[in-house]
Amino acid sequence: MLGSKRVLVTGAGGFIGSHLVEELTRRGAIVRAMVHYNSASSRGALSFIDPAIERSLDVAAGNIEDGDFVFRAVQGMDIVLHLAALIAIPYSYVAPRSYVRTNVEGTLNVLEAARRIGVARVVHTSTSEVYGTALREPIDEDHPLQGQSPYSASKIGADKIAESYFRSFGTPVVTLRPFNTFGPRQSARAFIPTIISQALERDEIELGSLEPQRDMTFVVDTVDGFIRAAVTPGIDGETINLGTGETYNVREFAERILRLMGIDKPIRVDPNRVRPRRSEVLKLVSDNSKARRLLDWQPHTSIDDGLNRTVEFIKRHRGLYRPSVYAL
Repeated sequence: MLGSKRVLVTGAGGFIGSHLVEELTRRGAIVRAMVHYNSASSRGALSFIDPAIERSLDVAAGNIEDGDFVFRAVQGMDIVLHLAALIAIPYSYVAPRSYVRTNVEGTLNVLEAARRIGVARVVHTSTSEVYGTALREPIDEDHPLQGQSPYSASKIGADKIAESYFRSFGTPVVTLRPFNTFGPRQSARAFIPTIISQALERDEIELGSLEPQRDMTFVVDTVDGFIRAAVTPGIDGETINLGTGETYNVREFAERILRLMGIDKPIRVDPNRVRPRRSEVLKLVSDNSKARRLLDWQPHTSIDDGLNRTVEFIKRHRGLYRPSVYAL
């Protein structure tokens, strides 16, 4: 289905983006990987992919906020998978304007380029954070949107820009809303790598609130959802959840990880890591029936299998993590 399709992945140097680039290439796509320009010429998580695949990539280094750069990157592409974003919720309290510039204006740049060039499909990446704390369970795509952090508000804005381009211009855009994704290459900004790296190096586990419940999907399954959304006909204008439909709280994940690692260490709350009370999203659990129906998608990786694979990656790359530092 992807054979020789020309695919642009924005945010290709990120956690999900790097896995997506790798799998697209394996399935025969011709991939242009957009990464954020930096003076060290770092390609982020792309450094972990198969070297033969990395050499085959057309890498475009720049800034999603630069509309001219984005237009040039989209030229010649059949499909655009838009993942570039600022995603760290704690940092959105510190620098909210940068989230609007990157997440809202960056998405506008991608959609405008896609409209003018005439690509066949744009897959826009949303997030379950746009739903806020569940008002009903499980959360379907018609659940109210609640901006409980500057990050989630910026993603709601980006989602509405995507919706407007479909309704106003007929731009063939599909919005995916992944619930929390985990796996190898994820940074310590996320709580699962934080737990694992601290378990390897520290005497105790320090986290934010332990009670929020999260629906966690292994990255391989999330990537499969993106690829299906890129090639499935007849779904333009749709918004689709990707999640397992199961939820556990942060404490349960921490205890589960420690048990899998054969480690017994205390778990405590670090007040500096706790979100503002009205900003914390207390429960996320997906209704993935639309993904099953429209994409024939479902997650296949068990939580424990995914956690074990993530533990092995972090053990091999301890130098990527600083367990004594709170990563915003």
